[in-house]
Amino acid sequence: MWPFKRKEPVTETRSSGTGYTSQVMQARADYITGIDGVAELTGTVQGCVSLWTGGLSLSDVEGTELLTPRILALAARALALRGEAVFVIRDTGLVPCSDWDLTTRYSKPTAYRVGIPDTGGGKTETVLAGEVMHLRIGCDMGMPYVGQSPLRRARLTAGLLQTLESALSEVYANAPIGSQIVPFPEAPEKDMDALARGFRGNRGRVLIRESVNVQAAGGPVPAQDWKASDVTPDLSKAMTKETLAAARSSIEMVYGVLPGLSNVATTGPMVRESQRHLAQWALMPIAAMIGQEASEKLGSAVKLDVMRPLQAFDAGGRARALGAIVQTLAMAKEAGVDPAQALALVDWKD
Repeated sequence: MWPFKRKEPVTETRSSGTGYTSQVMQARADYITGIDGVAELTGTVQGCVSLWTGGLSLSDVEGTELLTPRILALAARALALRGEAVFVIRDTGLVPCSDWDLTTRYSKPTAYRVGIPDTGGGKTETVLAGEVMHLRIGCDMGMPYVGQSPLRRARLTAGLLQTLESALSEVYANAPIGSQIVPFPEAPEKDMDALARGFRGNRGRVLIRESVNVQAAGGPVPAQDWKASDVTPDLSKAMTKETLAAARSSIEMVYGVLPGLSNVATTGPMVRESQRHLAQWALMPIAAMIGQEASEKLGSAVKLDVMRPLQAFDAGGRARALGAIVQTLAMAKEAGVDPAQALALVDWKD
């Protein structure tokens, strides 16, 4: 028999753009960029995060006692800065997780490897998806199991805001703000140092110095006398004020906060409208998502309401509407009309 076998052709294997490896790499990249953004250190972002944290922690919770204000505050901060939050369900309550990995089937998580923080050092556990509450916002079609924070969805604006604030801080730290250059005739270095010390030590006093205008034998007079030259940088030409205001307004809009709330000329009605907009269009959908996730994992109907505790509604308009409803129902009863049918005609429900 022939001692050698025929060599089989080598099959070249390549990874596709939507394969498992690319998905894992993209997930890790999203995880890293989601928590390492420098823009989240700015005051504008932290102000928006505080509004999210305060609004969700005050929610009215029905159907469970596990969603305490502390847990809701942790979830709100994680969602605002990271885009997702993971809690392990235990008998003692919901345990927050600092890190996690997951496996999916049909784009739905099936198991998690979570990291639980502790003072003596965290530990890692492997749990099933039914034991985990995974809250996420801003999901993408490519990875519906990974959340995205508002900052990641506005990278250009977040980077611009951080660059502007860093540049301004460096200017105020290193630029010669308030410094002036004063001309002086030729003199020894010792006299120049004494003169400089005299300027520093006599703030607020009138200093009399000899002029530099010297005219001898009918010679020309110098064109410049004791005229100080300011070396403070003119930042208005760079439009830093307008650019910084636009970047802050864009970040606030990403978080659902109307820019008018931070305007120095804002009024009470504008503040109420900003709070109503934040509660209705930003926090209430997140509260509905948290309620749905809690209902699926806890086995009971859970409902969260942000509008009532924040009073994010027009009290006067509600009072007028209530008066009109009561009057209309009374008129319908006198006319013999069924109020339920009348309300159904105008699509009025609970």
